[in-house]
Amino acid sequence: MHTEKVIDHIVNWLKQYAINAKSKGFVIGISGGIDSAVTSMLCAKTGLDVLCIEMPIHQPESHVSRGQEHIHHLKTNFTNVSDQLVDLTPVFEEFKTQVTSTKKQNVVDLALANTRARLRMTTLYYYAGLKGLLVAGTGNKIEDFGIGFYTKYGDGGVDINPIADLMKTEVYTIAKALGIVPSIINAVPSDGLFGDDRSDEDQIGATYPELEWAMNMKENGKTADDFEGRERTVFELFTRLNRNNQHKMRPIPICEIPKKFK
Repeated sequence: MHTEKVIDHIVNWLKQYAINAKSKGFVIGISGGIDSAVTSMLCAKTGLDVLCIEMPIHQPESHVSRGQEHIHHLKTNFTNVSDQLVDLTPVFEEFKTQVTSTKKQNVVDLALANTRARLRMTTLYYYAGLKGLLVAGTGNKIEDFGIGFYTKYGDGGVDINPIADLMKTEVYTIAKALGIVPSIINAVPSDGLFGDDRSDEDQIGATYPELEWAMNMKENGKTADDFEGRERTVFELFTRLNRNNQHKMRPIPICEIPKKFK
């Protein structure tokens, strides 16, 4: 990958898109993870306004500290970056008092995890509307188009996504070239939606390099019968997640009314 050329291409694309949209810049949620760090840095390099928002909901202290370190690094190097802290924990807790369920606890936990992401999306669009900004997404290619590892209308609810054509491993390459703080580069990937220390790999069942391999194999026409052992396990896992999460990746289904009925 021609890293510097990729960086310049994304920055120019972001700037031109915002200008065409008559937007002042971008708003982005900062999680303390690699994807939001890279995306916010790319946005900052456009020279347009960038609002970084922290939205903790029972976040692990390590996530909070990494996010704050990154924001400090951004503001030290870019005068067009500002930040805002919006503590959504009380909002989340109040929401829980208003909803009930007889479902099993693991089902409730997943629903509440997705609720966290949707509360954050609502917050980002609130500030985007106030300040005339675009909501910048942080999903990478394997998450957005491989396994659908994001919340529908949560972190998937964005205006633009500058890194969605980059694999996770490529995001790390870009991060190193951009000078992202080491604490973020070295952190174990985690979406932080469950309020504990579970990693992305814990949730998914495979590493990002393994999933990227499986995605490439599938695109090259391979099937599970072409592999055995761990490779077969990962390929079948990727295939199942890709199939089950197509509802996130495809446009909203529309019931088209036959002309003879109109």
